[in-house]
Amino acid sequence: MTSALFQPIALRDLTLDNRVVVSPMCQYAADEGTAGDWHLMNLGQYAMGAAGLVFTEATHVSPEGRISPRCLGLYSDANEAGLRRVVEFCRRHGVAKLGIQLAHAGRKGSTHPPLLGGDALTDETAWQTVAPSPLPYGDWPAPRALDEAGLAAVKRDFVAATERAARLDFDVVELHAAHGYLLHQFLSPLSNRRDDGYGGSLAGRLRFPLEVFEAMRAAWPAERPLGVRVSASDWVESGWGVEDTVAFAKELAALGCDFIDVSSGGLDPRQQIAVGPGYQVPFAERIKRETGLTTMAVGMITTAQQAETIVAEGRADLVAMARAMMFDPRWAWHAAVELGADTAYAERYIRVRPDRWRADRRV
Repeated sequence: MTSALFQPIALRDLTLDNRVVVSPMCQYAADEGTAGDWHLMNLGQYAMGAAGLVFTEATHVSPEGRISPRCLGLYSDANEAGLRRVVEFCRRHGVAKLGIQLAHAGRKGSTHPPLLGGDALTDETAWQTVAPSPLPYGDWPAPRALDEAGLAAVKRDFVAATERAARLDFDVVELHAAHGYLLHQFLSPLSNRRDDGYGGSLAGRLRFPLEVFEAMRAAWPAERPLGVRVSASDWVESGWGVEDTVAFAKELAALGCDFIDVSSGGLDPRQQIAVGPGYQVPFAERIKRETGLTTMAVGMITTAQQAETIVAEGRADLVAMARAMMFDPRWAWHAAVELGADTAYAERYIRVRPDRWRADRRV
């Protein structure tokens, strides 16, 4: 039987060899936003392992848009040069298509990296965070509400980073509007209490994220796909929910969105998430059913058969994995063997293909 997971999929002029995606995973290893040897190793190992698409970690569009001082950025020439080295390595030696996730942390910025506790910075290294409204995340310092000039500046930053991503020749851009970061903060009524045209009703709360997406779509090459990561639920009463996400996805589709990457949570520390295997897949399934958009499921997807079933049953078009890939960067090779499918191997690894190595006595 032909594996659904290892069938190609087309997004605009791009064809992915299979439906396996390496999800964005923050590494907190950048220097002033610039990628180094760690990023070359980390993304390079995934590029060898035959996933159809490998995303960078959340890559921030301004210094103040970072989560922490060690987060990756694409707002300077130095940032661009650092990522160019990584991209060129992955292109030269790997087999995966390459995507970049562009992000702004909003009120969840100015923090210590997780290995140092992850709490808000309180010393001289802290910076003023911004948000739709001056409401803090939990007991962290209050952000500054974005005024008209601030909104315009954020939009320009996303466009400039998109233009840099095009120069770097990424295949895909994903706009991060999930996990409680800036654009999610505009979407949710828990964090957006504005009384102007960017708040209040659902249409008002959608307005700024849609404007950012539209500006990015205009700056990104027409033949290349642009998608959005969303949190389908805040997991808090009276917060953002899947019905709102469906409405958002429909508006994005009208602006030329090519896929929706469906996650959840991250906006409010009061969240109560029912975590379990594939716990976010029903969100992706509903968005796919009600919008017709290409959807990506993520969250506790770990086994080949689980991923195969999600795609084969039409619950999502692609599956994205993070911790499973960290545990096994060759996950896609092993899944293909289990499912009886063929997949690509990097040139220098071709001898380990199961149909070759047992007969190759030089190994």
